[in-house]
Amino acid sequence: MRRHSLPLLIIAATLCQPAAALAQPASEARETVEAVCSACHAISTVERTSGYSREDWSALTAMMIDLSGAPEMQAEILDYLAEHYPRNDSRAATPVDGPMSIRFEEWQVPTLGQRSRDPVEAADGSIWWVGQWLDILGRLDPVTGEMEEFDLPAGAGPHSVTIGPDGDAWYTGNRNATIGRFNPATGEITEYPMPDEAARDPHTAEFDADGIMWFSLQGSNMIGRLDPQSGEVRLVDSPRARSRPYGVKIAEDGTVWVACNGANCLLRVDPETMDVEEITLPDAGTTVRRLDIDSDGIIWWVNSRLGRLGRYDPQSGEIREWDSPSGPNSHPYAIAVFDGAIWYNESGVRPDMLVRFDPQAETFQSWPIPSGPVHAGILRHMRTTRDGQALLIHQSGTNHLARVTVEGR
Repeated sequence: MRRHSLPLLIIAATLCQPAAALAQPASEARETVEAVCSACHAISTVERTSGYSREDWSALTAMMIDLSGAPEMQAEILDYLAEHYPRNDSRAATPVDGPMSIRFEEWQVPTLGQRSRDPVEAADGSIWWVGQWLDILGRLDPVTGEMEEFDLPAGAGPHSVTIGPDGDAWYTGNRNATIGRFNPATGEITEYPMPDEAARDPHTAEFDADGIMWFSLQGSNMIGRLDPQSGEVRLVDSPRARSRPYGVKIAEDGTVWVACNGANCLLRVDPETMDVEEITLPDAGTTVRRLDIDSDGIIWWVNSRLGRLGRYDPQSGEIREWDSPSGPNSHPYAIAVFDGAIWYNESGVRPDMLVRFDPQAETFQSWPIPSGPVHAGILRHMRTTRDGQALLIHQSGTNHLARVTVEGR
């Protein structure tokens, strides 16, 4: 069990030189804000916010770091942020009304500053997540709200977690070039290192019907395959340089589909040979964070760079796109097929919007994603519960997990 208090982080942050400076006149208050905030994220994140009142800045920072032990520093930071970064509409979303109602249930994880993300449901109904920045694996009982946190190997930098056929929680060690396996019954952790020094950053993973794990390595431009029985890891390069393999999904026929976050392509991987075929998407400016597959085998993907939702039919080769409601800078990120529709988020606007697209009517509806008492954070991955009755999301910037259900379903 992990229990964190962050006074040491506060002290360390004040001693660190920030990577970049805020675009405001120099002052002691600015230096304090830069030091504390840059301990957890790029200082440019503050510049890109839609701004808040002092009360909302207080609520937001309290979900990131515990400053209660340094009240004078806390007041200095809040005064500065409220004065220089009040509410603005520079990144305002374009909400779309519609007939559907949904319900959000939220949980804030115990340890602040961890960047909790990628919740996934296990067979017993528990919800697992990873805290990427503090090497945490967490488990939530959504019935009682009880949470447990477990230490992962230092420097693992877990990027995602998925539940294997064995019931173990498998995570991608994005910073230490491993795949990790956590046994919930014993707490034992087994690491599977990458067999190639060039394979640095396991990213997103999914299991196929045979119990084989498939995963992407974005910065290494590779796709990997892990056999849990033998422990063997095999790797293959993406055909195009710097295509940056990202989201991974397995089709019903076993084909592995991978998104390209650095190029206008989707990748189709043969599960037997590991041969990789590139599906080139029409617009050269396209990049794809994530994808999902509907019951008809249609590939749905987010055009993150151009602010669109895309559809690819592997049988006919037809490709279609729709502009996302908040426009070309909306940066669609996560995506899931859920409740007969396509759901994704617009991460480039504030608030972060959850968008539903009806593929039959070709219409949109959207909702602001709550993140505690303010709309903040960012959704990077979403998946359905095992029974398909709910959608699991998160807001990594404010360390929240959430479950979305359709009311009246």
